[in-house]
Amino acid sequence: MSEYFEFLKLPNTFNDRQMLDVNANFILGMLKKAGIQGRLMDDKNKKSVPAVYGEYIHSPQATTIIFYAHYDGQPVNPANWHQGLDPFKPQLVSDRLDRGGKFMAFPKKGEKFDPKWRIYGRASADDKAGVYSIIKAFQAIKDMGLKPNINIKFFFEGEEENGSVNLEDILEHNKEALKSDLWVICDGPMPATGQKQITYGVRGDVNMHLTVYGPKRPLHSGNYGNWAPNPAQKLIRLLSSMKDENGLVLIDGYYDDVIPLSAAEKKALSEIEDPAPVLKQELGFAEAEMLGVTFLESITSIPTLNINGISAANTGRLASNVIPTTASAALDLRLVKGNTVENQVKRVKDHIRKMGFYIVDKEPTDEERAKYKDIIFVTQGHGYPAQRTPIDHPLAMKVASAVQSSADKKIILMPSSGGSLPLYLFDKVTKTYPVTIPVVNYDNNQHAENENLELGRLKEGIKTIGAVMLGL
Repeated sequence: MSEYFEFLKLPNTFNDRQMLDVNANFILGMLKKAGIQGRLMDDKNKKSVPAVYGEYIHSPQATTIIFYAHYDGQPVNPANWHQGLDPFKPQLVSDRLDRGGKFMAFPKKGEKFDPKWRIYGRASADDKAGVYSIIKAFQAIKDMGLKPNINIKFFFEGEEENGSVNLEDILEHNKEALKSDLWVICDGPMPATGQKQITYGVRGDVNMHLTVYGPKRPLHSGNYGNWAPNPAQKLIRLLSSMKDENGLVLIDGYYDDVIPLSAAEKKALSEIEDPAPVLKQELGFAEAEMLGVTFLESITSIPTLNINGISAANTGRLASNVIPTTASAALDLRLVKGNTVENQVKRVKDHIRKMGFYIVDKEPTDEERAKYKDIIFVTQGHGYPAQRTPIDHPLAMKVASAVQSSADKKIILMPSSGGSLPLYLFDKVTKTYPVTIPVVNYDNNQHAENENLELGRLKEGIKTIGAVMLGL
């Protein structure tokens, strides 16, 4: 645990290369302790944050598994974290802070840890827990004098939180070293039930940013209200036209490309206990969006359109009586199998035009302002499609059996997660399917303030990954 705390003390914000280099070298040191000679893996032009790579070769003819996790993390705003918490000074807490958890001193050597205790700190769950579980599982096997009869490769990415912008180039440039029979991804949360899980796919993702324009300077809302156009009202009108009150996306063709779940995938979903009642109670809302499907179906097989953020002038104590100059919204489009980034973005833009807006790709000119009533600036981020590995893939089935051997309850076979990773690249570039084994608690606050990891999950994660390394 001391070593894990030292790992968490290393800031790893995805947009700080110097931080990430320090983390990569720390991982190289952990691999060395585990008896693995690691190295950094770049793309051809050396423009990427390097991946950390290592390998254990049993024999050239043996099955080869690559274990993946990422070591970069989301940015932090310490002001949003619980009083007394520094995101990069991990602390032990007796329980979740919102349930009355108390800060605790780090136990002395030889003293026990309670598996219900939590570590609070950035990347404690996402995804240094994945990196640590993989390396420590192999080290535990080695320390026990055991030898896996498969080839094991280690691949730790440093750009996942930045959209894995160079991952394709890294995979392409190192295709020979990265030959394998299956990728095992260690990332994401376990279900609320605490059961162990194999996930066979992920949704794709692309972000869009919308800015609607009003007057060139803020105006007094009394002197100009009812006359000057209000960009906040225009934006709200546009956004409300995109979905109905039940959450159905009203954009033409938005669901047209969806490839439905297979019979085997539907069967797997039907055998999973519905977490919706527990989640609604814990999260504090009465009614969920109703698309005529279960919670699990909604996050695995239906594309989404969500408003991640919206802004226009000020609110609360800073509110003033003005008509703002602009109003902006950030949209998150989650894609399922069959969707493409290009098609979904085009459909949103077509809908915006249908609603009477003129789209610009830079600040509007005076001529455009004089000519068009409703002007909107639209940009999109780096996006990628969904990926799904067949649930009856022979080697994936062996992984499921190995995970089951480490569990005291029936494991969950999940056709896809609701979240996104660029797993399609492993399929596309290395021609090898991935499966995902999540190891952290579902209530870990990843990407947000007060990120945390339940200690028992880390121990079980090491046990689960070790079972896979030995069970194959």
